[in-house]
Amino acid sequence: MNIKFNNQKNTLFVDLNGELDHHNAKRIREKIDSEFDENGYKNISINLKGLNFMDSSGIGLIMGRYKLVNELGGRLFLTNVNFRVNKILDMSGIHKLVDIYENNEDVLKHL
Repeated sequence: MNIKFNNQKNTLFVDLNGELDHHNAKRIREKIDSEFDENGYKNISINLKGLNFMDSSGIGLIMGRYKLVNELGGRLFLTNVNFRVNKILDMSGIHKLVDIYENNEDVLKHL
C-alpha cells in the first residue's frame, strides 16, 4: 500500500494505492492521523482511485477519520470511488455520512 499527501484550503488530500486491508490499515491510519495532527488541517479527502481492494478494516479507517474531523468541525470526503469499493461503502452506510465526489477539483469547489 502506497500513500501520498497533498494539501489545499486547509484540507489534507490523501491518495491511496494498493490494498486497504487488516494487514496495513493500522499503518495507514497512523500516517494519516500524524499528518493531520502535525499540520492542523480541518478536512480530509481520501482519493480511492488506486485502491484495488478494501475490507472491513478500510471501513473502520474511513469511519475513524470521519469521527476525527467531525469532532473538530471539519468534513471527510472520498473521491474516485470504483464500483467494487462503492458497493462496500453503500452496504456500510458511509454514503449517509461522507460526501463522495468524482475528483479533488470537485472537493475544492465544495469547501
